Amino acid sequence: MNNNTKRLVFISMLVTQAMILSYIETLLPAIPIQGAKLGLANIATVLALSTLPLRSCLLIVVARTFLTGLLFGNMASIIYSISGGILSLLAMFLMMRMFNNTMSLVSVSILGAIMHNLGQLGVAMIILENSRLIVLLPYLFLIAIPTGLFVGMVSKYLLRYLSSNHFNFKTNR
Repeated sequence: MNNNTKRLVFISMLVTQAMILSYIETLLPAIPIQGAKLGLANIATVLALSTLPLRSCLLIVVARTFLTGLLFGNMASIIYSISGGILSLLAMFLMMRMFNNTMSLVSVSILGAIMHNLGQLGVAMIILENSRLIVLLPYLFLIAIPTGLFVGMVSKYLLRYLSSNHFNFKTNR
């Protein structure tokens, strides 16, 4: 299998895994704060950031958001998820770039979770024209820390496996 085909299969697997994790998350008990989620699908985003160029990561975030929204959600969920997902992706990418990949994946994931919540809350405030939603921000930030920690730890473990099996396409563009 040539490298482009292998990379395309890897991207497809990450999108599929993100969709499955999103579905599993709908079966779990809800966190009692409006808009708060575990964000299990972000495992695919963190893995993509560690193994693929930014353009491929963006494709994964957009594809998983639209497909998951169409299958398990609605248009509002797509809008909220895409805004949080893209802001989270860009923040994590910049952090990894600024620290030249020396920052731990767990720290990067926590930042991603915080930015994801910030993006979704910002869009909710714009769409609903309700600035009072800002009261949710401290609670969402507090939830983002353990969820980002969990996503980061799982990603770190999976990345070790992917690296040992040569799943890194950053250098083979």
